[in-house]
Amino acid sequence: MPPFRTPIKHCRNCGASVAYRVPDDGDTRERAVCPACGTIHYENPLNVVGTVPYLGDKVLLCKRNIEPRWGKWTLPAGFMELGESTAEGAARETDEEAGADVQMEDLLTVISVPRVGQVHLYYRARLLSDRFDPGHETIEAKLFAEDEIPWEEIAFKTVRETLLCYFEDRRRGHFGVHNLVVS
Repeated sequence: MPPFRTPIKHCRNCGASVAYRVPDDGDTRERAVCPACGTIHYENPLNVVGTVPYLGDKVLLCKRNIEPRWGKWTLPAGFMELGESTAEGAARETDEEAGADVQMEDLLTVISVPRVGQVHLYYRARLLSDRFDPGHETIEAKLFAEDEIPWEEIAFKTVRETLLCYFEDRRRGHFGVHNLVVS
């Protein structure tokens, strides 16, 4: 069992204690299976969605007011909610964390983080204003040119990789979708 996973103990359907085993349905992975009602409980990665908000040659970063990585800089991002698309979730997180008004653009990075059971998806987002109203999770929201970014103070590897992809694509004059894996 991966170290980040909290084992399921009880069936979400009937409440009985579950057992971890390979189901009899042709599956090849160990799952939490309810011996009482037969429900198979699948555990899947969490989606983190966010944006690279930009205005001219600058990107917007948020200084975190929450753990993990309190006081470090990040792109506005967070866990996707049920009932929203990845782009809708990224726009919502950008509003919640930075109070930024953006026009959503194309997907930039898809980053698998198997170590923690997450997939991070970042979109480019054109800022419609240089005024921000950060939420409670953010100490400060600030625009940075590439040579001003506090690289040693970036909160997460996925944010660093996304910023590197953004600036490289910007120099090339063409944005693509980057599929990465970080440990």
